[in-house]
Amino acid sequence: MPAQPEGAPVWADAMFPDLEAAKGFYAELFGWSYDPSAEEFGNYTQATDGDGKHVAALSPQMPGMEGVPASWNLYFATSDIDAAAERIKSAGGTLAMDPMQVGDFGTMVTAQDPTGCYFGVWQPGSHEGFEKVNEPGAFCWAEVNSRDAAKTDAFFTSVFPYEVKKMADEHIDFNVWQLEGRPALGRMQMTDEFPEHVPSYVNVYFVVEDCDAAVATVERLGGKLHFGPLDTPFGRFAAVGDPQGAALSVIDVTAATGEMPQLD
Repeated sequence: MPAQPEGAPVWADAMFPDLEAAKGFYAELFGWSYDPSAEEFGNYTQATDGDGKHVAALSPQMPGMEGVPASWNLYFATSDIDAAAERIKSAGGTLAMDPMQVGDFGTMVTAQDPTGCYFGVWQPGSHEGFEKVNEPGAFCWAEVNSRDAAKTDAFFTSVFPYEVKKMADEHIDFNVWQLEGRPALGRMQMTDEFPEHVPSYVNVYFVVEDCDAAVATVERLGGKLHFGPLDTPFGRFAAVGDPQGAALSVIDVTAATGEMPQLD
């Protein structure tokens, strides 16, 4: 697998108070199976799709994090974790942990941007990241939902070499961050429709074969529908919450309708 450009989304995981319940939920929603939990790494558990490709990971909450809401975390690629950590601090971000080597898999940092959005940075070793994307059960897109879009834009473009393109839509403040001329992820200004207690966060999208069926599964298993389903030029999607409160989005990329928006 070729090296990903600096700042490309390369991995996603989530911590849960009840790991076994989370495994059961996502197995039914996405058809995931799981590798044996890695006890030496806090029972970190990698998920695989029907082809046995690693697509994400789940883990129990670490000691001392009891009461912290469950959430999905996105990791951005770097070839130099120490340099990335310094850029994070110089741009006004905060390191939640210093660079930490994870066996021979790679080295990671967890950080927050100036608006409080958590994210990870990953310098790969033997674990290069997603083994499949853009197919059912796999990651396809992510957006930084920000309480202060100007701060978020300034921070992330200082840490990573993103080229910012603004979506030409007067009804939404949405930017696309590009790498090497291709969209890497989005940034959306959070509106009054978001509950006041929800901080800035990364919204991770996973592909499903049928958005409406996926929403029905989420609700049947005790999760919540937050928004949608909605038809867009990128596919039919919905924002949901799993039964433990972790937010994510599901999208049927084959159900795209309408013209692609212009980017300035």
